Amino acid sequence: MDLYSGYINKLIEQFSSLPGIGNKSAQRLAFHMVNMPKEQVEYFAKTIVEARNNVCYCEECYTLTDNKICPICANTKRDHSTIMVVENTRDLAAYEKTGKYKGIYHVLHGAISPMLGVGPSDIKLKELITRLQSDEVQEVIIATNSSLEGETTAMYISKLIKPTGIKVTRIASGVPVGGDLEYIDEVTLLRALEGRTEL
Repeated sequence: MDLYSGYINKLIEQFSSLPGIGNKSAQRLAFHMVNMPKEQVEYFAKTIVEARNNVCYCEECYTLTDNKICPICANTKRDHSTIMVVENTRDLAAYEKTGKYKGIYHVLHGAISPMLGVGPSDIKLKELITRLQSDEVQEVIIATNSSLEGETTAMYISKLIKPTGIKVTRIASGVPVGGDLEYIDEVTLLRALEGRTEL
C-alpha cells in the first residue's frame, strides 16, 4: 500500500536512487523539497540540469570542470613536472584541501577491478600514458586507495611507467592519527613500518 501520492512516491524514489541516500533520508528530502518555495525548487532543478549539461572532463587531467582546462591545469604557478594520479575528483579535492601539494593531477575515474569487470581500458590510463610523453614530467605520484583495487591499479601503473625512466612513487599509508595499534590490521601496520621517516 502506498502511503503517499504518486508524485511524492516518485520524488522519494528518485532521491533514494542517489548513492548514500536511504529510504528515510529520501522521504525527508522529498518532503523538504515539496515544502520549499516554488521559485527555490525551480532554481534547484535548473541548477541540476545546467550542471549536467555543462560539466565535462578537463582535457588535460580529466577532472570534472565546466571549462576545457580546469583551474589547476591552467595555473602556471603549479609544478607541471609532477603528476599525482588519483581515482576520482573527490580524491583530488581531498589533496587540494591540504594546501600542500603544488603539482598537477590525473584523474582515472575508477580503479582496475577484475571482479567487477573493470579493466585498464575502462579507466583513463591511456590518457595518462599520452601525457607522460611530454619531456616536462619528472615524477608520477600514485595516490590510489589502499584497497585491493587501488593496489592493483598502482602496480599496473608502476609497471607501465618504470620503462620510461620517469620516477614513480606511491603515497605512504599507515596508522591513522588517534588510532590504537591493537585495532589496526597487519597490512596497514606493515605499510606504516615501511613508510617510516627519520625524526
